[in-house]
Amino acid sequence: MTAPTYGALLLRGLLAGLIAGLLAGVFAYAAGETKVDAAIAIEEANAHAAGDDGHHDDELVSRDGQKGGLFLATGLYGVAMGGILATAYTVLRRRLRTSSDTRAALGLAGAALLGIVVVPYLKYPPNPPAVGNPDTINQRTISYLAIVVIGLVAVWAGVVAARTQPVEWRRALAAAAGFLVVVTIGYVLLPAINEVPATFPATLLWNFRIASLGTQAVMWSALGLGFAALATRPARKPATEKESVAVA
Repeated sequence: MTAPTYGALLLRGLLAGLIAGLLAGVFAYAAGETKVDAAIAIEEANAHAAGDDGHHDDELVSRDGQKGGLFLATGLYGVAMGGILATAYTVLRRRLRTSSDTRAALGLAGAALLGIVVVPYLKYPPNPPAVGNPDTINQRTISYLAIVVIGLVAVWAGVVAARTQPVEWRRALAAAAGFLVVVTIGYVLLPAINEVPATFPATLLWNFRIASLGTQAVMWSALGLGFAALATRPARKPATEKESVAVA
């Protein structure tokens, strides 16, 4: 059986990404929207205490519109990530040292979750509305993009380090060491950003960050499983005795 073309893999990746994005949207809506509402209520209360009337008539999108747009945003994000995963699978499949297409797809999705989500999350965890200085948005954006790149480089360094060792337990240690060295250097070089007011409820902040991480975990888990199911080729059945005689 011939391998699927890049076009076929891309379409399957986009479909898997759309499904994963919608599932992530459902999780984000159920687990995160109440935290966002609570954070907005705190922002409005602080504005009212400071003399502002707290009204936002000039908002381009209402809260109801934002909640509905959540599924559009996560769906588009999932489609984009599905396209990237399909492209990475096409380019790197022959270099992955596994004969299983399913393991290759899941491994790439797991590597993306680690490098794109977990590494940046630990350095710059997400904050709810009303947290963050608008004057530092450019610095925060650049720092976040930098740590995403560093996360991917760290995953690559772990893979390269693991391949230098012939023994399995040494490969695991080498992978962890290579990964941690790059991450540690990135964490030290990039600036620390902590703009959470001391008066902001710690429990609300923690729950919001857990919901954000859970949304990403749902998205990448569903994307990896969906792409593996859609893109992997079934194993070739061994020829029967009659087929072997016919071929002979």
